[in-house]
Amino acid sequence: MANIKSAKKRIKTAKTRTLRNKSTKSRIKTETKKFLAFVEEKDFEKASEQLNKLSSYINKAAGKNVFHKKTAARKVSSLSRVLNTIK
Repeated sequence: MANIKSAKKRIKTAKTRTLRNKSTKSRIKTETKKFLAFVEEKDFEKASEQLNKLSSYINKAAGKNVFHKKTAARKVSSLSRVLNTIK
């Protein structure tokens, strides 16, 4: 355990950020699974709505440094390509 006050604060803030990042990543994974289920059913309308919601979550996560901006762009791009396969 750290003795210095600033080190103790770093440990505390790291824990809270880790929890927040885990919940964000978990939410994105869940929404991705829903999106892929709609694609599997070939339901273009629901899949495109889900993609809009999902890309919003991913971009917000990138804004909060949960993902790197280029990683977020890559995720959205690959999901868009999947959507275009059922067009």
